[in-house]
Amino acid sequence: MTDKPVKIPGPDHPITVTPAASRVVVRVGDRVVADTTQALSLKEATYPAVPYVPRADVDMALLERTDHQTYCPYKGDASYYSIAGAGENVVWTYEAPYEAVAPIKEYVAFYPNKVTVEELPL
Repeated sequence: MTDKPVKIPGPDHPITVTPAASRVVVRVGDRVVADTTQALSLKEATYPAVPYVPRADVDMALLERTDHQTYCPYKGDASYYSIAGAGENVVWTYEAPYEAVAPIKEYVAFYPNKVTVEELPL
């Protein structure tokens, strides 16, 4: 258990995790980093929905773990990865997410201002 404050999503800060209604393809230049029809869509409060991609559908050999970490009182501790050609801390993941967002374990998300994230019709 953590000694950090944990907040339970509620009416003032709702979080939903649902299957994405699209195919998600992530590219750095012409190189495909991820391609999946199994993404999850995490919608948190008033923020735009974020696609989370299963690690199994990511070319993890292209990712390099960094020392950067952040904490979210609703989701837990986030770890980060860099991708050559896209910069540092381009990818984040919650390896031990809080129960409210447990489905995103073993998934990663990408900063869309650092890579190309396409959401295509299924």
